[in-house]
Amino acid sequence: MSRSILAINGSTRAASANTLFIRAIIRLAGERARFTLFPSIADLPHFNPDVDIDPPPAAVVRFRQLVRTHDAVLICTPEYAMGVPGSLKNALDWCVSSSTLSQRPVMVVVASLGGEKALASLLDTLQVIEAVVRPDTTVHIPFARTKVNAEGIVTDDAMRERLERALDALLTP
Repeated sequence: MSRSILAINGSTRAASANTLFIRAIIRLAGERARFTLFPSIADLPHFNPDVDIDPPPAAVVRFRQLVRTHDAVLICTPEYAMGVPGSLKNALDWCVSSSTLSQRPVMVVVASLGGEKALASLLDTLQVIEAVVRPDTTVHIPFARTKVNAEGIVTDDAMRERLERALDALLTP
């Protein structure tokens, strides 16, 4: 039985390495999972508690609904200025009051030149909002551009195996 996974790209850049890694992960999953790629976190309005009321903005309603209707979430993000990209943090902020990510399994992939600071920050945020993130579903990919090609194929054998193990862990109920 295939699981449904919502893929969220932490990069708003059209030709990002994170897009390539999302494609690679979808390919590695094969028939075991059905993926929906969230169109763009850039489409979400800036988080503001004053507008996080019932009903919230339409883009937020769609985002929260997609998170809720999928079995798990894949977040693949770069590191910007030693942290999580602001647009990704903004998307996660919209999940706080609604508990949208609470108890939801999440696979975290940080694919960047470095990435250590973004990974630590993202894990802290996901812990606070009670997402289920395990060490075996967390992958840090430093020097990301050297490990994937333009077709979204992971060219580094050790990294491909690491992604396969993380995906296996996510897909195992």
